[in-house]
Amino acid sequence: MSGEFKSNQESGQNPQNASSGKERLPFEPKKNRKKTPKKPPVNAVEAKSQAPTKTLSKEQTAIPAAVSERMLRRMGLFSGIPAVFGISTFIISYFVITHAWFQLPNSAVVLVSMGFFGLSVLGLSYGAISASWDEERPGSIFGWQEFTTNFGRLTEAWRSAKQKNQSEN
Repeated sequence: MSGEFKSNQESGQNPQNASSGKERLPFEPKKNRKKTPKKPPVNAVEAKSQAPTKTLSKEQTAIPAAVSERMLRRMGLFSGIPAVFGISTFIISYFVITHAWFQLPNSAVVLVSMGFFGLSVLGLSYGAISASWDEERPGSIFGWQEFTTNFGRLTEAWRSAKQKNQSEN
């Protein structure tokens, strides 16, 4: 345990964040944990002009090249295979019908191909979310652990954005 604490101190990480398992990624914006109660503005126009705007540079918000390449590879794999099956459904059904091997309803061909193309669309999302968002860690083959971690991060970001929007209104 002390070795873990020492390695986190040397790497510049907060030991409390490391022990909870949640580390800030290089391209994640910093979170302000302390929330001050907002006072209702006297004049809405005056309040907007006084509100500081936070601008982040492209380097701070950009996805690192290693992570984006990893995402593209996984998206190509998880969406490409079902897309090939969806296209091959039409080719195979054409040969089955033209050679009169057996009667094949049109609706079956459409439903099977739609299923494969639907899986292809889901594969795009799964490929992006299941990739490791940490530059140094390549992740696993199927990426289930990375998927659960990244999906948790996304839902947390959605909830905080929803709360922020509700507090502004």
